[in-house]
Amino acid sequence: MPEIGATLREARMRARIDVSEIEAQTKIRAKYLRALENEEWSLLPGPTFVKSFLRTYAQALELDGKALVEEYRLAHERPSDAMLEPIISTPQRNRGRGRSGPSRTGRTGSGRAGSTTGPSRGYMLAIGAIGALIVLLVVLMIIGGKGSPTKKVKATHTAVLVTHKHTHAVKRSLGAQRSAGSTVAVSLKTTGLVYVCLVEEGGHKVIPGVNLPAGETTRTYHAKRFEITLGNSAVTLYVDGTPRTVPPSSQAIGYAITKAHGRQRLTAAQLPSCK
Repeated sequence: MPEIGATLREARMRARIDVSEIEAQTKIRAKYLRALENEEWSLLPGPTFVKSFLRTYAQALELDGKALVEEYRLAHERPSDAMLEPIISTPQRNRGRGRSGPSRTGRTGSGRAGSTTGPSRGYMLAIGAIGALIVLLVVLMIIGGKGSPTKKVKATHTAVLVTHKHTHAVKRSLGAQRSAGSTVAVSLKTTGLVYVCLVEEGGHKVIPGVNLPAGETTRTYHAKRFEITLGNSAVTLYVDGTPRTVPPSSQAIGYAITKAHGRQRLTAAQLPSCK
């Protein structure tokens, strides 16, 4: 059976996913993702975080996170570390399916539009906070029961208000995660000198109309929508990690790029300008 790190690396490479994209999707820093793939456990915060990161990374690649965590426990965890295992765990996909690479179901020109992500660390912490507040509510009710009825009602009311406030905080966190799922990742690799004007939603010019030399690879940009103008076809577009060539043209070429619709050709009048 392949080692833990090799399993993660091979699944990611089969899916043609860059570490930076996994970082944006899971909110786990790239240095920790690389440490998992290289099995450099000493570079990670501790056994509890290692297992949490393994579950989240495995789910992003549609692997069986539970099996990977079990392999880690048997091979690397001391008996004393088992006491640090989190109470809450997330359901994982079948490992056998992950061995053949992430599912391609629903994949179109827009890239991995059908992929899903597991609960973030922030979400798990918020759930833990709500559990603690419920315990606090019970304690306040017990303490209030030893005093006057008025004090009991006030204590209970205060605990309910605090719990209600944190419940709304969790809902806002979930809403932010759903919103983040609609962003699209765009990067470029040039094969010759090419003019590039890349504008994200809101009009911000992330590549403000410059001539990029041959062999240039840009960083990966994330937004809900991009519009791009290219001076020629000497460039490969990467949309959610999927390479998209540009057809030859004697005029400037432009596209609108979104998660839902992928890459759509713009008319000459619609081309964004970075002047």
